Amino acid sequence: MIYGGGKWRGYADTPTELMQGLIPEYLDLTSATERAAARIQLALRLQIQLQATLAASNEFARCSAEQQQTILAQRDTPPVISVWDAPVPLVLVTTFYQPDGPLPRPEGPDGALIWIEPDDEWSLLVSLHEAGVILLAAVQDSMPQNATPQS
Repeated sequence: MIYGGGKWRGYADTPTELMQGLIPEYLDLTSATERAAARIQLALRLQIQLQATLAASNEFARCSAEQQQTILAQRDTPPVISVWDAPVPLVLVTTFYQPDGPLPRPEGPDGALIWIEPDDEWSLLVSLHEAGVILLAAVQDSMPQNATPQS
């Protein structure tokens, strides 16, 4: 895994060990609830950072005032929208949207929504890879079944 904007490289035998690169205290957390909370906190932090990076693009000026407001809004409350088709992708955390969360899951064309999925370690790593936040490579034997990262 390459992370930290390309500054760091981590090698591990399991997704749990890779998480320590992203959340240094992760292996010290003893309960599944503590680890889940740490993954969600990381997802929220990276959501904010990635959304800010995307908002700095030239495409931001092409967004409507309402779209710009949604992009720049605080993330202490997840955005509630039904469709997102702005020129700037919207970064969301799956935890808050159906089927796992209470909010209706928005729809949009390919690339309009970037989902960070902290449900488990592997899904978080893969979603961060797909979002371009980390670079993830794995030997086929060490990956969970049906979970191949895509470049």
